[in-house]
Parts: sequence; structure tokens; C-alpha cells
Amino acid sequence: MKTQTRQGRRRFQLKIMSYGNFYYIDRIAQLERVLARKPRVLQIDMIGIGEIPADYSLLIRSVLMARSPKTRVITSTRSSLQGGSVLVWLMGDKRIIRDDARLYFRRMEWSEDDETQSSAVGNEREHEYRDSFSEIDPQDADYVRVLQRINEFLPVKELAGRPFGIPVLRQFGLVDSEEWDQFLANAFGKSDQPLVPA
Repeated sequence: MKTQTRQGRRRFQLKIMSYGNFYYIDRIAQLERVLARKPRVLQIDMIGIGEIPADYSLLIRSVLMARSPKTRVITSTRSSLQGGSVLVWLMGDKRIIRDDARLYFRRMEWSEDDETQSSAVGNEREHEYRDSFSEIDPQDADYVRVLQRINEFLPVKELAGRPFGIPVLRQFGLVDSEEWDQFLANAFGKSDQPLVPA
């Protein structure tokens, strides 16, 4: 459901559902239509529990990356987020999250040998033996790409496998903290105002 406020902000609701293939296909098409109108501000309200599948979160990211440079995106959630949902939330120019919400993404090991090398394509020589347990699941490959994109915002190796919250997000400048920003401005500026936040 999308609405428009008096200030010209468009709102777009995105439910977080682990098994919502048709839902995500439909919502991504609607998101493209909304962004084609080049709104000044688009607020994506993420609701629900679960995880947006990796492929859909990568697709949502590509749609948001292709938007007009004049469109500012705000991502807002009142829920804890995990996996692909974290990536979608991080795509906002401004991010809003409930104070006690947590973010989580699972650890995924990946090596360069797991990807098909372009030089090996079309090569008739016999490929190295690989047992059935080393086969790459396309969903896992998508999840690894999600982690690579999350790593542009947060250190995945250090944070994967454990939930974290607002203090970590503040540390990386991913959420607003007006009180802290004012404290830092006073501390490093030439101001006679007190340095302790009120």
C-alpha cells in the first residue's frame, strides 16, 4: 500500500516474508512504478518478521540504485531484521529503526574456487574433481552477494553470526543520533556551549 503525505513524501509498504515469491514479484514491480514518477522522498516501511530472500533483496537493491538522483529514500522498520532484509534497510539515504531492534546475518563461507572462472568456460579439458558436498547452491551464491553488499556498510566478518543493535549502527554512522551529533559538533567546534549532551 502506498500513500502520499502533505509534504510530498510517498510511502511504500514492504512486508518481510520468507516465502512470499509472488508478493515480492508484485511489490518490486510496484516499487519500479513508484520510482518512475521520481518522487522527492520515498519512505519504505518494512514490517513483519522473517527475511527477504537474497535474490529479491538484490533485485530491490538494483531497483533502488537505478532511481532518479533527485529521489531520497528513507527506510524505516519497527522490527528486527535479518539477512536480505538488512541489505534492503541499508539502502536508505536515511534509516529509521526501533531502539531495541536487532540486525542479524548468518555467516557464510565462500571461496574463489566456488565460482566458475571465465577462463574455464568453453575449455574442453577435464575439470577438477569435486564431490557432491561441494556443489554450490544458487541461493547460497545470492546470499554471499548480499553479504558482499552489506559489507559496503558494515564489517560482515566481524558481525556475522551474532545479533547487534543501535550502538553498532551508530558507530558506523548508519542511524541518526541528533544528541550525539550535537555533542560532537560542540566538542570539535569553536563553541562556548557545554560539551555534555543534555
